[in-house]
Parts: sequence; structure tokens; C-alpha cells
Amino acid sequence: MDAIEEALLQGQFGALVAYGSSEDANIRYLTRFSTSDPVLFIRKAGERGVIVVPQMEYERASREATASVMSRAEAGFFEVQKEEKDPWRALARVVLGLVDGAILVPPGFPYALGCELARERRVEVDRVVLSGMREVKTSFEVARIRHVQHVCDKAMDRGIRLIAKARERKGLLFSGAVPLTSSMVRSAMHQVIIRNGCIATDTIVACGRETAIPHERGQGQLEAGQPIVIDVFPRDEKTGYYSDMTRTVSRGEPSAEIAEMFEAVRGAQDLAARLIRPGVPGASVHQAVVDFFRDAGYESGTRGFVHNLGHGVGLEVHEGPGLGPAGGTLREGNVVTDEPGLYFPGTGGVRLENTGVVRRRGFSPLTRYQRELVV
Repeated sequence: MDAIEEALLQGQFGALVAYGSSEDANIRYLTRFSTSDPVLFIRKAGERGVIVVPQMEYERASREATASVMSRAEAGFFEVQKEEKDPWRALARVVLGLVDGAILVPPGFPYALGCELARERRVEVDRVVLSGMREVKTSFEVARIRHVQHVCDKAMDRGIRLIAKARERKGLLFSGAVPLTSSMVRSAMHQVIIRNGCIATDTIVACGRETAIPHERGQGQLEAGQPIVIDVFPRDEKTGYYSDMTRTVSRGEPSAEIAEMFEAVRGAQDLAARLIRPGVPGASVHQAVVDFFRDAGYESGTRGFVHNLGHGVGLEVHEGPGLGPAGGTLREGNVVTDEPGLYFPGTGGVRLENTGVVRRRGFSPLTRYQRELVV
């Protein structure tokens, strides 16, 4: 009996119902099926679940989905649509025809459909079951995230090598005679990611004062002797799994302030890696890093260490469990990031991020790439 089965029985629900495309992480998790069109998923107690798909997707879904497959015609869509022209009411009638009793839905369930179902049945939102299941990764999931992390390593190496080989002229970096820009490094990294079967969006290549803003994407020509924060989080095109990685480098010697910040961030990351293990609250690991930075002379809050220590990674690049002030107890099988950072306007920022698995004996990094500031 899994957590969904228990929730259905304890709450006296007729079924768990979800609706969306595979961009919805819960749909992807429940079906392992990739589609740009929305599908209906129904899981009753004692059953493995069924997805209702358009006829054009039926054969592919039968091969790829972990759920049983039903066509829209078999589910009665077309008969209902002859009488009901409103698409949400029609969809609700189909669901009600397939499910007896109360209905449990995930948090991202379409509000319009939920309202129509609630006219006839008790509808409740699942706030813990699916998210809790997704937080603990299977060996299959870890293998997919590990694959994406290998791609991260390759892409990061490509970007850093471009920076390391760049020529300096009057404090600016050039690739040959061409100015080396954030977009050039980002594009080169994306080529590696695409060749390895992944998709990349919003990769960060920020330089100098830009690095004081944690998620500044970065633009313009890169500078020598300045921090360059590179944050890449590709997604596997086939399975939908992410990994996440950040490095900070400088082409040539940076300021003493940046060098000291880098050593502090690397020390904080090592401390967190030693503390992350099953049974430990994510909040306590985060607080240990806050204390570490305080003892090193760095503040936390609106300056300095301004974000959570880490987050879960899976079918979403940011999911549970969290390693922040509200972080709950870590469990074996969680995949989380360890990403301390320091940010000071006018000086710049430093962030290092590893992704790893919470194992019985502690944190097992999937990230293997070196952490060196000067390149």
C-alpha cells in the first residue's frame, strides 16, 4: 500500500484526480508520460491509475505510460460534448461518470474544473501526499538526475574553459578579437546541453556587480578580476528530471573581499555537506550555515547570506524538501542542493551549488566539478 492508497482509504475518497500536460510535475510523476496536451489521470483505491488521452496519443501512451490508458471516446467525452458545450463542465461530467464518491486533487488542479466537480461531490486538495512521495527518489529517478548532473558538469566545463582561455585587454575579456560576453558563454553551454539530450533555460552567467543579485541572468562583456557566477539547471528532455549547479570563477586574481567571500562560501558548503543526513531538519542545517557566516563576520538577511541553503530537485528544479528556516526533516532518498552564497552590492557575490542524494550515512554529492575561484 503506497501513500496515495492510504490517503484514499483514510479520507474515504473515490479517487485521486489530476489534469494537465506533462509540464505539470505531478502529472509527469503519476504517468511517466510526456505530452504537450492535457490528460486526465484517475487513481482509485486498489488500482494503479488510468490516463485518458486523445486517440492520436493512445498508442504512444500505451507504450510509455506507467498507468493504464483509456481513449477519450472510451471515457465518454464525445457523448457528453454533444450535450454540454462548456469544456470544463463537460470534463467534470466525464470525471463524475468515472468516479464514485469524494475526489482528492493535487494543489495545481485547475480551479475551473474543481469548481464544477464541487457542485456534485466533496473535493479536497492533497497538500502532503504527492509532494511527500516525490521528495523521496527511486533509484530510477536518482539515475536520471545523475545523468543530467553529468551534462551540467560538461556544460560548466565548456563555459569556464571559454573564460579561462580568454584574453584580457584593459580589464575586459576577449575570445580572440571578439568581446567575450555573458550570452556567448551561455550559448556555448547550451550547445553542450542540447547535444546531450537536455533543455536549458535562464542559465545565469553574471559578472561583477551583477553577481550581488542572486538570480541576475547576466549580460554584456565579461571582465577580468571580477566574480563570474555561473548557474545552470538543465532538464532531461526525455524524462523531465532536472539537476542544478553553480560555480563562481574569476579570470585572474579578484579583489581580496571576493577571495575571502569565496573561502567562506566553500567552508559553509563543506559544513552543510557534513550535516545533511536522514533525520536532520533542513532548518537546522540552514541555521548552522547562518551561524558559520556570522562567526566569519558575514551577516544574513537582506545582505550577505540572503536565501535558503538549498532545495529539493526532481521533476521541478525547485521542489521539496527545503533547507531553509521552515525546512522539515530530511529523509533517505531526498535529492537536495547545498548552495550557500554571499552577496554585497558594490562588491559582488559568490555562490557554490552542489546537488546530491541524502543517503543513510549522509550527503552523497552528484556534482563532481571542481571549486576553484581563479581560472
